[in-house]
Amino acid sequence: MRLRNDQLTSRLQRDLAPIYLLSGDEPLQMREAADEIRSAARRQGFSEREVLDQNSGFDWSALSAAAENLSLFGDRRLLELRLSNAKIGVEGGKALTAYCERPADDTLLLITLPKLEKAQTTGKWLKAIDRLGVIVQIRPVEGGRLAPWIEQRLRRAGLIPEAGVVEMLADRVEGNLLAAGQEIEKLRLLQGEGVVNAEQLAEVVADSARFDIFGLVDTLLVGEVAKGIRMLQGLKAEGVAAPVVLWALSREIRTLAEMAYEVEQGQSADQVMGAYRVWEKRKSMMRKALGRRAAHWRRLLCCCADVDRAVKGLSHADPWLMLQNLAQGMAGGPRL
Repeated sequence: MRLRNDQLTSRLQRDLAPIYLLSGDEPLQMREAADEIRSAARRQGFSEREVLDQNSGFDWSALSAAAENLSLFGDRRLLELRLSNAKIGVEGGKALTAYCERPADDTLLLITLPKLEKAQTTGKWLKAIDRLGVIVQIRPVEGGRLAPWIEQRLRRAGLIPEAGVVEMLADRVEGNLLAAGQEIEKLRLLQGEGVVNAEQLAEVVADSARFDIFGLVDTLLVGEVAKGIRMLQGLKAEGVAAPVVLWALSREIRTLAEMAYEVEQGQSADQVMGAYRVWEKRKSMMRKALGRRAAHWRRLLCCCADVDRAVKGLSHADPWLMLQNLAQGMAGGPRL
C-alpha cells in the first residue's frame, strides 16, 4: 500500500502493517513520520527495539538473522533498518524480498532510506513491500504547498496566524522546513498560544541578536567554554529570552543523549550520524561530543528540567546562571 505522508497518521490509528518503508530527503518530515510509527508501535505493545544500520560493509544476512532471533523476553519488537542509499543492489533486493515472504513473528519492520529514484520504484523487492506493508514517499514541501504547510503547523502549535503572518514566515525560511519548525517553536515559547500578528512574528524571528543561538550550540560542542560563555552573555544582553536559549540547548542535548546511547550499543559514530542525518560540516564537532558518554548527556538533560522550572518561576534560582552552568557542561568543562 502506498500512502502520502499526510495519510499516515489516520492509517496508524486503525491498525499496524508488518512493514513500513519511508523514503525521502526532507529530514524533518522523515524524522516525524518515523517517530509516529515508533509511537504507534509502542502503543500496540512493541516494547523492544533493534536497529540495523547500512554502511559500506553491511552484511544483508544480518536482516534474516535479526528476523530469526527471538526476543529475550518474548516481547513484540520494532526492527529498524536504516539504509543510507536507495540503491540496495541485488543482495539487498533478495534479502528484502525473502523477508517479505516470511516476515518475523511479533515484529514490525521500519525501513528508512533516501529518495527512491524511478528505477527503484519498479523493483521486485519494493513490490513485495507494497503488497505486505506500507510505503510512504516523502516529498519536499515546495511552491504553493509551503504556505498551507506552515499554517497547519502554526495551528497545530496552538497559534492562530493573522493575515500576512504565514506568507512572512514562508519568505523567511525559503523552503527550509527545519527552520520553519524552529521559528514556530520559538514563537510558541515567547508569545504563548493564541493569535499571532505580523509584528509579533517580526519581533521573534528578526536577526537582531549579535550572537546567534545555533552558533552558541556549535561553539559549546567543540569545547570552547570561554567563548561559549561570552556568547551566552551576549545573547542575554541582546534581550534574547531565556526559554529560547534553553530550547536550543535542550534540543541538542536530547539528541546527543540518544546518539551516544546508540554508540554505546555498538554502532560507530559515523553510522549514528548517518542515521540522524548530521550535516557534513557538523560531523567533526558531533564526533567530539559523542566521545562523552550517554550518562553525561542524560545528566545535562536533567539540568535542563531544572532550568525550565527556574524560567517558569517555580524555583528561586537565576535561570541565566543555570544556563551558564549547562553551557559549561555541554562544552565538557566543569559545571558550577
